[in-house]
Amino acid sequence: MPLTVQSRQSRRRLSRWLPALAIAALGTAHAGYNVWTGEYTFTKAELQSAVDKKFPTTLRYGELVSVQLSNPRLVLDEATNRVTTQMDAAMSNTILPAPPVNGTMSLNSGVKYDPARRAVLLDNPTVQDVQVQGMSQYRQQLNAIGAVVAEQLLKDYPLYTFKPEELRFNGKDVQPGAITVTPGGISVKVDLR
Repeated sequence: MPLTVQSRQSRRRLSRWLPALAIAALGTAHAGYNVWTGEYTFTKAELQSAVDKKFPTTLRYGELVSVQLSNPRLVLDEATNRVTTQMDAAMSNTILPAPPVNGTMSLNSGVKYDPARRAVLLDNPTVQDVQVQGMSQYRQQLNAIGAVVAEQLLKDYPLYTFKPEELRFNGKDVQPGAITVTPGGISVKVDLR
Protein backbone atom coordinates (compact mmCIF):
# COMPACT_ATOMS: atom_id res chain seq x y z
CA MET A 1 0.00 0.00 0.00
CA PRO A 2 1.61 3.35 -0.99
CA LEU A 3 2.43 5.86 1.72
CA THR A 4 0.53 9.12 1.72
CA VAL A 5 2.34 12.44 1.97
CA GLN A 6 1.03 12.90 5.51
CA SER A 7 2.25 9.48 6.71
CA ARG A 8 5.71 10.10 5.15
CA GLN A 9 5.94 13.41 7.00
CA SER A 10 4.89 11.73 10.25
CA ARG A 11 7.56 9.06 9.77
CA ARG A 12 10.22 11.68 9.05
CA ARG A 13 9.24 13.64 12.18
CA LEU A 14 9.30 10.47 14.23
CA SER A 15 12.72 9.45 12.86
CA ARG A 16 14.08 12.87 13.86
CA TRP A 17 12.72 12.56 17.41
CA LEU A 18 13.73 8.94 18.05
CA PRO A 19 17.44 9.66 18.67
CA ALA A 20 16.53 12.46 21.09
CA LEU A 21 14.09 10.20 22.93
CA ALA A 22 16.71 7.43 23.10
CA ILE A 23 19.24 9.85 24.60
CA ALA A 24 16.65 11.10 27.07
CA ALA A 25 15.83 7.54 28.09
CA LEU A 26 19.51 6.83 28.66
CA GLY A 27 19.81 10.03 30.68
CA THR A 28 16.91 8.97 32.85
CA ALA A 29 18.54 5.66 33.69
CA HIS A 30 22.05 7.08 34.28
CA ALA A 31 22.72 7.29 38.04
CA GLY A 32 19.09 8.06 38.79
CA TYR A 33 19.01 11.31 36.83
CA ASN A 34 15.63 12.28 35.46
CA VAL A 35 15.88 14.66 32.49
CA TRP A 36 12.23 15.64 32.83
CA THR A 37 12.47 16.88 36.43
CA GLY A 38 16.17 17.85 36.51
CA GLU A 39 16.75 15.68 39.59
CA TYR A 40 18.97 12.85 40.69
CA THR A 41 16.96 10.35 42.68
CA PHE A 42 18.43 7.79 45.04
CA THR A 43 16.10 5.01 46.14
CA LYS A 44 15.73 3.93 49.73
CA ALA A 45 17.44 0.63 48.81
CA GLU A 46 20.48 2.51 47.38
CA LEU A 47 20.69 4.70 50.49
CA GLN A 48 20.32 1.66 52.76
CA SER A 49 23.17 -0.03 50.87
CA ALA A 50 25.40 3.01 51.44
CA VAL A 51 24.71 3.01 55.18
CA ASP A 52 25.13 -0.77 55.45
CA LYS A 53 28.82 -0.35 54.54
CA LYS A 54 29.42 1.35 57.91
CA PHE A 55 28.11 -1.62 59.93
CA PRO A 56 28.72 -3.62 62.02
CA THR A 57 31.00 -1.39 64.04
CA THR A 58 32.18 -1.10 67.63
CA LEU A 59 32.75 2.22 69.38
CA ARG A 60 34.09 3.04 72.82
CA TYR A 61 32.61 5.59 75.19
CA GLY A 62 35.42 6.67 77.46
CA GLU A 63 37.30 3.61 78.65
CA LEU A 64 34.24 2.09 80.32
CA VAL A 65 31.64 1.22 77.72
CA SER A 66 31.94 -0.56 74.39
CA VAL A 67 28.99 -0.24 71.99
CA GLN A 68 28.58 -2.70 69.14
CA LEU A 69 26.16 -1.43 66.47
CA SER A 70 24.58 -3.56 63.77
CA ASN A 71 21.55 -3.95 61.49
CA PRO A 72 20.96 -0.31 60.46
CA ARG A 73 17.48 0.52 59.19
CA LEU A 74 16.73 3.79 57.42
CA VAL A 75 13.49 5.67 57.93
CA LEU A 76 12.96 8.57 55.51
CA ASP A 77 10.85 11.38 56.96
CA GLU A 78 9.33 13.56 54.25
CA ALA A 79 7.63 15.89 56.76
CA THR A 80 10.90 16.98 58.40
CA ASN A 81 13.21 16.35 55.41
CA ARG A 82 15.38 14.18 57.64
CA VAL A 83 16.73 10.63 57.76
CA THR A 84 16.55 8.39 60.84
CA THR A 85 18.99 5.51 61.24
CA GLN A 86 17.72 2.88 63.64
CA MET A 87 20.21 0.21 64.72
CA ASP A 88 20.69 -2.61 67.18
CA ALA A 89 23.09 -1.78 70.02
CA ALA A 90 24.93 -4.15 72.35
CA MET A 91 26.61 -2.30 75.23
CA SER A 92 29.18 -3.87 77.47
CA ASN A 93 31.36 -2.73 80.33
CA THR A 94 35.02 -2.97 79.28
CA ILE A 95 36.32 -3.24 82.87
CA LEU A 96 33.94 -5.72 84.52
CA PRO A 97 33.21 -8.93 82.65
CA ALA A 98 29.48 -9.21 82.09
CA PRO A 99 27.21 -10.13 79.20
CA PRO A 100 26.32 -7.23 76.89
CA VAL A 101 23.09 -5.33 77.43
CA ASN A 102 21.03 -5.25 74.22
CA GLY A 103 18.88 -2.44 72.93
CA THR A 104 18.26 -0.11 70.01
CA MET A 105 19.45 3.34 69.07
CA SER A 106 17.94 5.85 66.65
CA LEU A 107 19.93 8.75 65.23
CA ASN A 108 18.23 11.53 63.28
CA SER A 109 20.14 13.45 60.57
CA GLY A 110 19.61 16.21 58.08
CA VAL A 111 20.99 15.90 54.54
CA LYS A 112 23.35 18.33 52.81
CA TYR A 113 25.53 18.59 49.73
CA ASP A 114 29.29 19.12 50.10
CA PRO A 115 30.77 20.61 46.90
CA ALA A 116 34.38 19.84 47.89
CA ARG A 117 33.59 16.12 48.18
CA ARG A 118 30.82 16.16 45.49
CA ALA A 119 28.77 14.16 47.98
CA VAL A 120 25.36 14.06 49.59
CA LEU A 121 26.08 13.73 53.31
CA LEU A 122 24.22 13.04 56.52
CA ASP A 123 24.25 16.33 58.42
CA ASN A 124 24.22 17.07 62.14
CA PRO A 125 23.09 13.66 63.46
CA THR A 126 21.40 13.77 66.85
CA VAL A 127 20.11 11.13 69.24
CA GLN A 128 16.43 10.50 68.71
CA ASP A 129 16.01 7.53 71.02
CA VAL A 130 18.02 4.96 72.98
CA GLN A 131 16.16 1.93 74.35
CA VAL A 132 18.04 -0.58 76.51
CA GLN A 133 16.26 -3.34 78.37
CA GLY A 134 16.03 -2.66 82.10
CA MET A 135 18.05 0.57 82.00
CA SER A 136 15.43 3.32 81.69
CA GLN A 137 16.81 4.98 84.87
CA TYR A 138 20.06 5.62 82.95
CA ARG A 139 18.38 7.54 80.08
CA GLN A 140 20.68 10.57 80.46
CA GLN A 141 23.84 8.44 80.31
CA LEU A 142 22.47 6.42 77.39
CA ASN A 143 21.67 9.61 75.47
CA ALA A 144 25.22 10.85 76.14
CA ILE A 145 26.57 7.60 74.68
CA GLY A 146 24.18 8.02 71.72
CA ALA A 147 25.49 11.56 71.13
CA VAL A 148 29.06 10.25 70.92
CA VAL A 149 27.95 7.49 68.57
CA ALA A 150 26.15 10.03 66.34
CA GLU A 151 29.23 12.26 66.16
CA GLN A 152 31.69 9.42 65.49
CA LEU A 153 29.58 7.24 63.24
CA LEU A 154 27.29 9.32 61.02
CA LYS A 155 28.49 12.95 61.05
CA ASP A 156 29.17 13.92 57.42
CA TYR A 157 28.77 10.30 56.30
CA PRO A 158 28.38 10.16 52.48
CA LEU A 159 25.17 8.64 51.16
CA TYR A 160 26.24 9.23 47.56
CA THR A 161 29.32 10.67 45.85
CA PHE A 162 28.77 12.10 42.37
CA LYS A 163 31.16 11.23 39.57
CA PRO A 164 32.52 14.37 37.84
CA GLU A 165 30.64 13.54 34.62
CA GLU A 166 27.34 13.41 36.54
CA LEU A 167 27.69 17.11 37.33
CA ARG A 168 28.58 18.21 33.81
CA PHE A 169 25.89 18.99 31.24
CA ASN A 170 26.38 20.51 27.79
CA GLY A 171 29.98 21.39 28.64
CA LYS A 172 29.04 23.22 31.86
CA ASP A 173 29.71 22.22 35.46
CA VAL A 174 26.55 22.30 37.59
CA GLN A 175 25.96 22.15 41.33
CA PRO A 176 23.23 20.22 43.08
CA GLY A 177 20.66 22.38 44.82
CA ALA A 178 17.66 21.51 46.97
CA ILE A 179 17.64 18.08 48.58
CA THR A 180 14.27 16.52 49.29
CA VAL A 181 13.65 13.47 51.43
CA THR A 182 10.69 11.40 50.25
CA PRO A 183 9.26 8.16 51.63
CA GLY A 184 10.91 6.25 48.76
CA GLY A 185 14.32 7.97 48.62
CA ILE A 186 16.13 11.29 48.26
CA SER A 187 15.91 13.68 45.30
CA VAL A 188 18.64 16.21 44.53
CA LYS A 189 17.69 19.09 42.21
CA VAL A 190 20.23 20.13 39.58
CA ASP A 191 19.82 23.53 37.96
CA LEU A 192 20.97 23.32 34.32
CA ARG A 193 20.57 27.03 33.56
